[in-house]
Amino acid sequence: MYPVLYKFASVNIYAYGVMLAVAITVAVVGILRVFRAQGYPEEAVFDMAIIMVLGGLLGARIFYVVFYAWDYFLAHPLVFFDLRSGGLVFYGALLGGFLGFVVYIWAKHLPFWDMADIYAPYVALGYAIARIGCFLNGCCYGRPTALPWGVVFPLVDGLPRHPTQLYSSVTGFMLFALLYWLYPRRTFRGQVLLVYLLGYALLRFVLEFWRENLVIWPGLTLAQVTALAVVAVAAPLYLFRARNRR
Repeated sequence: MYPVLYKFASVNIYAYGVMLAVAITVAVVGILRVFRAQGYPEEAVFDMAIIMVLGGLLGARIFYVVFYAWDYFLAHPLVFFDLRSGGLVFYGALLGGFLGFVVYIWAKHLPFWDMADIYAPYVALGYAIARIGCFLNGCCYGRPTALPWGVVFPLVDGLPRHPTQLYSSVTGFMLFALLYWLYPRRTFRGQVLLVYLLGYALLRFVLEFWRENLVIWPGLTLAQVTALAVVAVAAPLYLFRARNRR
């Protein structure tokens, strides 16, 4: 764990914040290249980045507060704005960022499915980079393990645990590679987005078996139940669009 990268007097530079900034920057640069190549307005990339980041942070925090810290939030409402100790959930970030994305696309009359296909690979890439920040921060850790690559997170306990943050990062990079390869070969609009949703949900469902997380259903965590809901929506939509690709 290395949650604080640098200290300047009373100002701390947090590892997760740095990696999140790197993730956003890398994603924006990648999307900007595609926009330039296809003739879309470049300023839209920066506008959408701001809207999606703000929407993603808001969604991630709301998701965390509602499902993980509701009672504490009711007693201390201002804790909602305190992100120093973590408390962000990716599914909430994905939903919040997506809603911001949809609103902007609608307002600017841009093609939704084409935009979504461009963005999907870089969402996966940004996720992979941000998960390294989770590892440095010591959050999102796994269950105890006797495997040789188990990692001790001192702020949790002295037990070696699955570094599920790194598992998520590696699978995120793999998913990015698949989507990056698929984009110029897509057979219908929206295919890249839907493959991303299905791929992430299935990978997350499997990784949750090694992660320490909130169990809300017999044997299933909150993230696994959410993953099943995503698959239930994305799989039929994929089949529908594939059959009606014209």
